[in-house]
Amino acid sequence: MSRKIGRGFVFVFFLLGGVCHFLLSGAFVSIMPDYVPASLHLPAVYVSGVFEIVGAVGILIPALRRTAGNGLMALTVAVTPANVHMWLHAERFPDFPPAVLALRLALQLLLLYCIGWSTRDARPKNPFQ
Repeated sequence: MSRKIGRGFVFVFFLLGGVCHFLLSGAFVSIMPDYVPASLHLPAVYVSGVFEIVGAVGILIPALRRTAGNGLMALTVAVTPANVHMWLHAERFPDFPPAVLALRLALQLLLLYCIGWSTRDARPKNPFQ
């Protein structure tokens, strides 16, 4: 039952996050690191939003769950530089206290764990069967 709760959290987190990439694209563009060319900011926001939605739906389908979980973990790692950028340049984001930005980085580790744990079988398969 608890894996279902974890999956539910991951589903809602990424589904809403993905939708927000389209509804609030300007906010996501504003946190893109400076080293990413400006011409790629909006397309990257849209592509990551699509992947968040696809991954969220994918974890609901048992045959795709593990693959979708792997994809969501990869996506979470891939967007980490934007979160590090915000933390390192907190003065550019006065709406977010630096402590909140640092906490968000720590919470990403818990999110990665939750994704991995909730998208895998509780019992490992016997390789000799």
